[in-house]
Amino acid sequence: MTTAKDSMRRDWDERARRNAFRYIASWRRDWDQVSFFQSGEQDYVRLVHPFLQRLQISPARSSVAELGCGAGRMTHSFASRFLSVVAVDVSAEMQSRAKEHLRSSTNICWVLSDGEKLAEIGSESVDFVFSYLVLQHMPHKQLVLCSITEMMRILRPGGAFLFQFNGSHQPTMNWKGRVVSEILDVVSSIGFNRLSQRLAQLAGIDAGMVGRTWRGAALSADEVTQVVKSAHGRPDGFSDVDTPLAWCYGRKQSVSDSQNDGRQ
Repeated sequence: MTTAKDSMRRDWDERARRNAFRYIASWRRDWDQVSFFQSGEQDYVRLVHPFLQRLQISPARSSVAELGCGAGRMTHSFASRFLSVVAVDVSAEMQSRAKEHLRSSTNICWVLSDGEKLAEIGSESVDFVFSYLVLQHMPHKQLVLCSITEMMRILRPGGAFLFQFNGSHQPTMNWKGRVVSEILDVVSSIGFNRLSQRLAQLAGIDAGMVGRTWRGAALSADEVTQVVKSAHGRPDGFSDVDTPLAWCYGRKQSVSDSQNDGRQ
């Protein structure tokens, strides 16, 4: 049977071949290269810039790891500002498109993840870790928790993290949609992915937006807090908790600091 990690790689490779821009930024169907990267710049200015300013982090003197770079929508903005960028993705097809679009950027290190570990990235090696529209698609809670743990591992003590996750346990489909989607999940998970896609089309569902690797697993803020703290992170705050676009942010502590916090 196909593993969850295999499914993530397979499904996101297929989405990249179908329409990489569409499945990365699904709120619009008619992306071109200019508008796609402009949207990444807008999100950088809206989400990242205020956070870095508040923490007094200078991108020009810092390294960043982007978990889930996709086709490079925001990677371009990171590369134009940060000293160095580690761009991580589970899909070689997505990364190949990002590399083509950003071939003039010489400060990017491309890392292909297995969907769980970041084995190619050293512990305490980056200053800032960021992830957006990525964890929400991971099919099992344990994969999300492991990814958060890995983000904390690669951060230097004093480094900052900002990541988005699905904090809502409310269904996003009506009962008919959920039943159809569950059936298609089962068909896909036992190796009949093409059949699952054809059945989705017959049901009038976008075949690229079917399966657990699209809907993903939800976590509570308490669960995120627990895993961040266990990996020596300090969650300074959350926003939009209990929504599909929940955020967690904070800093990595030294081992001694986190032990002291635990005793308080």
